[in-house]
Amino acid sequence: MERFADIIVKKKEGLALEEEEIRAMIQDYATGKIPDYQMSAMLMAICFQGMTDRELTAMTMAMRDSGDVVDLSRIPGIKVDKHSTGGVGDKATLIVGPMVAACGVPVAKMSGRGLGFTGGTRDKLESIPGFRMELSGGEFFQAIQKNGISIIGQTGNLVPADKLLYALRDVTGTVDSIPLIAASVMSKKLAAGSDKILLDVTTGSGAFIKELSGSRELARRMVAIGNGAGRETAAMITSMEEPLGLAVGNCLEVKEAIETLQGGGPEDVKVVCTALAGMMLSLGKDISYEEGKEQAQKALESGAAYDRFHAMVETQGGDTACIENPERLAIAEISGELRAEEDGYITTMDAEKIGMAAGLLGAGRETKDSEIDAGAGILMKKKLGEPVRAGESIAVLYTSEPERLDGALSHMKTCYTVGRRKPEPLKLVVDIIR
Repeated sequence: MERFADIIVKKKEGLALEEEEIRAMIQDYATGKIPDYQMSAMLMAICFQGMTDRELTAMTMAMRDSGDVVDLSRIPGIKVDKHSTGGVGDKATLIVGPMVAACGVPVAKMSGRGLGFTGGTRDKLESIPGFRMELSGGEFFQAIQKNGISIIGQTGNLVPADKLLYALRDVTGTVDSIPLIAASVMSKKLAAGSDKILLDVTTGSGAFIKELSGSRELARRMVAIGNGAGRETAAMITSMEEPLGLAVGNCLEVKEAIETLQGGGPEDVKVVCTALAGMMLSLGKDISYEEGKEQAQKALESGAAYDRFHAMVETQGGDTACIENPERLAIAEISGELRAEEDGYITTMDAEKIGMAAGLLGAGRETKDSEIDAGAGILMKKKLGEPVRAGESIAVLYTSEPERLDGALSHMKTCYTVGRRKPEPLKLVVDIIR
C-alpha cells in the first residue's frame, strides 16, 4: 500500500493523483488516520501545483460522501440550488428564492452562519423574531410542498471533511487556493441534494476573489465539477465593487429585501436578483435565460414572490407582522452619520472596507462562537456615481454599543472618494458561464 508521504511527493512534483488515492486521502483524514501536519503539506502542494478537473471532481465527491447526502427526490419537480461566494450587502437569496418558487421551481435550501463582516443568510432570517431554521426532515419537505420554498440550517453531518479541511486551510495560508475553494463550495452543494446548481460568483473589492480573471477561473472550475458530477451547473459573475443595495447588516438587509419584494428597493438589487432568478428558472424549466428573467420579473412585480416569502416566514414560525411592516424589525438604536466633506460625485466605494465598518459596529462575527448584533449595520444614502454636496449624509451607521461608533465612523471615512467627474456605471452582471 502506498504511503501518504509518497502521495504528497507525487502532488508536489506536479503529477495527477488517481481517484482511489484522493478518495482514500479524504476518508483517512476525516477519520483521523492522516495527521494535520501531513494534510497541511498536501494542501500546500495543491496550492502550488493545482489540480486537474478530474482530480478536483474526485476530491469534491469524496468530501461530499464523508457525511450525510440529502435526498430531495420526494419533492416533485426539478430543484435548483443557488450559492453565492459572498460579498457585502448580499441579501439576494432572500429575494431570489421566493421569485423562483413563485414561478413553479421548488427551492430547498440549506444555509450556514456567516463568518466575517456580516451574517450569512441564516443570520439574516434569524433576525426575524421567531423564525425557525431548525426543521425536522418531515417539516422541511412539508414546507416545500406547501410553499415551494424552505430555507433551513445545514445539518450537523453535512460534509464533515470540509469542516476539518477548512479549519486547517485557515491556519496554513491555503484559504485562497481556487481548487480548494471550488471543492469546498461544490461538496456542500452536491450534498444538499438539488438537481441543478447556480453559482453567483462575485468579483471586485468586496468579493472574496477581487480580480475578474480569478473569479472566472473559480466559476469555470466549479461548473466543471458540477457537470462532472452529473448535476447541470451554471455560474453568473456579478459585480461586488460596491455593496449590493443600500443596506449592510442583518436586520437592515432583511428590511431591504422585504421592501424589494413589496415593489420598492434599490435598482441594482432588482437587476441582480432578476438575473439570478432568471438563470435558476432557465435551469429548472429548460427555458431560455431571457424567458426566465421575464418570468422572474413578473413574479416580483405582481407580488407573487412577496407572497411566497411571507408564507415561508409564517410556516417557519416567524413574526409576519415584521414582514407586512418592515419598520418593526429591531434596528439598533444608537446611530451616527457620515457626511460629505466636499461637492462632487461618489467616484469610488471600497466595498470591503464598508463591510469591515459593519463588522466594527457588531454586524459580523470574528469566530463561529461570536455573538452577532442583528440590528447593527450601515444604511448608505449614496451609491457610486451619485452627486453629493458638502455636509450631505453619505451613510448612517447603527450599533447597540456606543463605544463602537466612533471607530466605525473613522473607518467609514476611508471607504469613499468624492471627485468632480462622474464615473462610468458598473456592469452588474459581468459574465455567464454554462
